[in-house]
Amino acid sequence: MKPSNRRLLASALTPKSSGLSSPGPMALLPPIPLYRRLLRAHRKFLPAELRVLGDEYVKAEFRAHRTVENPVHLIGFLTEWQLYAQKIEGDAWIGEKLDEGKIAKLSDEQLGQLYELMKAIRDQGGNDEGNESR
Repeated sequence: MKPSNRRLLASALTPKSSGLSSPGPMALLPPIPLYRRLLRAHRKFLPAELRVLGDEYVKAEFRAHRTVENPVHLIGFLTEWQLYAQKIEGDAWIGEKLDEGKIAKLSDEQLGQLYELMKAIRDQGGNDEGNESR
């Protein structure tokens, strides 16, 4: 990430005090603390088999977005991962379906990646059931 984009992102991530008592938008965590929070949430709230899959996915996504320069993409990326962390920490993810509006906005590559993730989760579930019956 370029230094100028880091400054722009840092200013977007820093909560601004307006003196008003109304709650504003959530303050975004910077990438490294958010990354650590996600791995901690996986360790604390996910079963072992989902934790391995989740950790690999988080690491791959953060690695892939390390060189993104567009601040809008960075803020969107960090926002979605922070919402995910909140859901994991509150068990709000169990049985939840994906928002159709967000699915409609995905690119073909992202849809393919989502499909591969779904297959990996289903394969993991099938392997666990097969091991229990033995």
